[in-house]
Amino acid sequence: MNYTITHIPEDYKMTAFGVTFEDFNDWAGNAQKTAQLKQSIIENGALAELAKKSDGQIYQINYANEAGARRGFGVMGAFSEVANTDVFEFLAGDYLVFEMTGDDKNTLADQLTGYVFGQALSEITEWQYIGPGNATATSENPDGSFTATMTLRAQKIEA
Repeated sequence: MNYTITHIPEDYKMTAFGVTFEDFNDWAGNAQKTAQLKQSIIENGALAELAKKSDGQIYQINYANEAGARRGFGVMGAFSEVANTDVFEFLAGDYLVFEMTGDDKNTLADQLTGYVFGQALSEITEWQYIGPGNATATSENPDGSFTATMTLRAQKIEA
């Protein structure tokens, strides 16, 4: 899978509902916790209300705060008035951008995340992921398929 580099000139904030990962390598357990969170915030309307405060694009976000490594769902912008959310900063800099197309909107972001962290990052020799987080947006294509786009802050490896 190919990737591109984009430069983001200014820090920006995101707001998300998140769950803490006790064991970052427990892919199945973390996927279950994430799915339960998503179902809950969709059913109670909290995610829709948060999306209304921004441009409407929802992201699956991996980030860290004082509680540890977290995954959640959120939007661009700082909305600290929304209960049970985290507001965190993504830093300016160069970002690796990966895309994946598929038919299942509900699993595509997880598929892309698994591919990027399970394979792609280890194959890239000229860039290094430096975090502190990453975000994936999924959008519908005209043919009814979906495209997930993941951005990860990176730095060029100097030889």
